[in-house]
Amino acid sequence: MRPEVQAFVADGPLPGWDTDDDELVDRRGRQIDAISAPVTADEAHALAACFGPDDCYGVAWSLLHLIETGPGPLPPVTRPGPDADVWHVTLWNRWGDPGSTN
Repeated sequence: MRPEVQAFVADGPLPGWDTDDDELVDRRGRQIDAISAPVTADEAHALAACFGPDDCYGVAWSLLHLIETGPGPLPPVTRPGPDADVWHVTLWNRWGDPGSTN
């Protein structure tokens, strides 16, 4: 895994709209911008764990699009459960196999 992906993943989930730390949101956006596409399957899976509670002022959409540059199948590879967050459901709807029972 490339160092810039490792750095992004190490910082954990994206903050939510309720954060009052504009620099944190900006830094996370710069971190995503530093990751060149396409990502590997391993990187896509690691990045998928970094979604936060909402779209983080648009940063989560950049993360989603970066993940989508990876080779399929993209995360999540299993059907999201009833408690899945909106980002995993979105990935499944865009790239999952609706006919799969996984």
